[in-house]
Amino acid sequence: MEYSINKGIGRPAEFRGLKSQYLFIFAGGLLSVFVIFVIMYMAGISQTICIGFGVTTAGTLVWLTFFLNDKYGEFGLMKLQAIRNHPRYIINRRRIERLFLIKKKGAYQ
Repeated sequence: MEYSINKGIGRPAEFRGLKSQYLFIFAGGLLSVFVIFVIMYMAGISQTICIGFGVTTAGTLVWLTFFLNDKYGEFGLMKLQAIRNHPRYIINRRRIERLFLIKKKGAYQ
């Protein structure tokens, strides 16, 4: 008999097409919707309003998560965040004359 061991090494975590960080967004979002639903219900808000809010918010969260997964892929959100953190332009505040000076070896300025 052959047993296949460790088939998933090096592969991203995946659940029904959702990969990597989208799983955390999905699970965290559904957990937060549930907590808000419970808080609303305990506060005495009407049951139909609570259920309507929960279904609408959870449905939107599921749709948005799968949409982002399809649009950006496994590492897309991290790439977008990295692009946002890059400076649009570099500011150099040195005098222009100092930019063209030739540095001598071993000399500290």
